[in-house]
Amino acid sequence: MATRYRFGESHVPHFVTTSVINWVDALSRPVYKDIVINSLKYCIDKKNLVVHAWVIMNNHIHMVISAKERAPLADIMRDFKKHTAKELLEAIDTPGESRRSWMMWLFSSAGRNNPNNERYQFWQQDNHPIMLTSGAEIQQKIDYVHDNPVRAGIVYKAEEYKYSSAFDYYTQQQGLLPIEMLI
Repeated sequence: MATRYRFGESHVPHFVTTSVINWVDALSRPVYKDIVINSLKYCIDKKNLVVHAWVIMNNHIHMVISAKERAPLADIMRDFKKHTAKELLEAIDTPGESRRSWMMWLFSSAGRNNPNNERYQFWQQDNHPIMLTSGAEIQQKIDYVHDNPVRAGIVYKAEEYKYSSAFDYYTQQQGLLPIEMLI
């Protein structure tokens, strides 16, 4: 699917959104969020990803990211989504998941309808990357990322949400992921 949104210069921060197909709340369990966290840690350690802000919601992820050493952000995101899709599908396709049949049917249906997939599709195709070129844009997107759980009614204060960098920004302590603060 063609889109007007493309990654620009990888060393410049980008706001990205990665959404589960059909906005399925497939990331609602901590074990699934932990798969995403571990994959992001790997990308930080091995693929030169720099995470500036992040939040994992039940059906999507928002991040402000860049890359070191001219590593292409598009390639990092492609690899991140491919790996997490595989890991998440394996984790979901277990007898302990009460929504297993329904979710696997949705992912299979989406995969059959997309020639880019072999069998299943977990993530929507696009990341909707927006290059952030000013301090005001960066501040607005970081606030947006951190306020997601508040707007969703999950927490009263952004820093109370475990799966977000708001904890890092508001407490000046390291949360679940190593980040490089921008503001």
